[in-house]
Amino acid sequence: MPVDLSRPTALLGDLRRRVLRRRRSLAALLTAVAVAATLAATSQAPPASVPVVVAARDLPAGEVLGPDDLTTVAFSPGTAPAGLTPAATGRVLAAPLTRGQPVTDVALVGPAMTGDRPDLRAVPVRLPDAGAVGLLRVGDLIDVVATDPQVGETEAVADAALVLAIPTADETTGPTGLPGRLVVLGVADDEIGPLADAASRSVMTFAWSSR
Repeated sequence: MPVDLSRPTALLGDLRRRVLRRRRSLAALLTAVAVAATLAATSQAPPASVPVVVAARDLPAGEVLGPDDLTTVAFSPGTAPAGLTPAATGRVLAAPLTRGQPVTDVALVGPAMTGDRPDLRAVPVRLPDAGAVGLLRVGDLIDVVATDPQVGETEAVADAALVLAIPTADETTGPTGLPGRLVVLGVADDEIGPLADAASRSVMTFAWSSR
């Protein structure tokens, strides 16, 4: 029996005519969907971020931080280091910072400098020989000795003290009237008293420790 091909052809033609009649409506619907998707994407909140104070340029140890030395950048949550110090202006750097490096409490002169050495305390000491201090580097171990100019006796007041920071040279004089140079040392608790006493009445110097 012959197959009637006219019916499928008629159905396809009818479907084609319906699609053509509705193509404007379909095009308008697709355009509306695209616009809605674009608006949804642009209206989403920006990614969360954490403001972090960083060095605006390479900074040496001993630098007194000014407003131009610091800037703020956005860090993704969870990527900022611990111990951030937002109020760093006016503080002294205990260690050098490179441009873009976050400013943390361990990078500044203060109690956090000995955070990884609970056996040490940070103590500022003014040594009279600024030239000799200029030879020191952060991380050096030195033995501090004091000489009483009245009696000429010399004694050790700190053994294997850790050089934590060497602030920028200034014109300030110490208790003995000598200008010298300020150094921040990490020393044991029982050495703080002898150091303070020597600073008020003796001339102090140092030797690199053999330890």
